[in-house]
Amino acid sequence: MGEVGAAMLEVRQLVKGFESGEDRLRILRGVDLSVPGGLSVAITGRSGSGKSTLLNIVGGLERCEGGSVLVGSLEVSALPEKELAAYRSLKVGFIFQFHYLLKDFTALENVMLPAYIAGMDRKRATARARELLDDVGMGERLSHYPGALSGGERQRVAVARAMVNDPDLILADEPTGNLDPDNSAMVSELLFAGAEKWGKTLLVVTHDGNLAARASRHYTLEAGRLLSPEGTSE
Repeated sequence: MGEVGAAMLEVRQLVKGFESGEDRLRILRGVDLSVPGGLSVAITGRSGSGKSTLLNIVGGLERCEGGSVLVGSLEVSALPEKELAAYRSLKVGFIFQFHYLLKDFTALENVMLPAYIAGMDRKRATARARELLDDVGMGERLSHYPGALSGGERQRVAVARAMVNDPDLILADEPTGNLDPDNSAMVSELLFAGAEKWGKTLLVVTHDGNLAARASRHYTLEAGRLLSPEGTSE
């Protein structure tokens, strides 16, 4: 089981905006967030509030305009593109609302492929993928293609894939958004239980109140800043 440690994720005065016609829309207005290692954090907020933008910047998918993101001792916001790609591959596991599984690959192949691409030998990558798929209850569906899996099963495969390179940080963007209540509860349990079991720091953005309630900490993104449930800034 993972243990809570020193701050693993530090977001400091993060700023991000977008062009909107002739105007510039400021989405993130000096966001601060500190997440200890092994802790889970949920961020809620209205559509368009910048939740996914914040997650994408932490994950190295977007650049910020100001401020900094530190994961462990690594300053993500300052990494050149080549090192940023390595960070995304090895340090972060992504889970999205849509599973993004490759339709021409089996469940096993979808999970082992990121590890194989990252340099793990095929035998070890396959063994790691099998272990993770067993953990998420998909051990009997290894050879099935995404089209033969239910929505909940596809998302379970996506959870396993996010863990395959043993990342420090798991980022989940509306991971239950396309699922019915039963499958939402199942994937939520797998996500939080898996992060705890494997000692991962978990950051989830969601509209799902039940999912957010599972997190150790819960913030709301409002007017470009993170607020605690009591309405105070982080």
